[in-house]
Amino acid sequence: MNLIPIGAGIAAITGIGAGIGIGVATAKATDAVARQPEASGKIMTMLILGGALAEATAIYGLVVALA
Repeated sequence: MNLIPIGAGIAAITGIGAGIGIGVATAKATDAVARQPEASGKIMTMLILGGALAEATAIYGLVVALA
């Protein structure tokens, strides 16, 4: 039995986790900006950094799934 397709499918699931993570982070950042508009610059910086890290996991999963 070949387990490579199953492993690739499990690795591709990281895209779902990254999407959920970025969605939650965006919702929280929007809420934070609504509460403290003067801190929007710092909040957006942290959002972009967190989004990049979450997206990196999805890219790693994609690379593993395609390998």
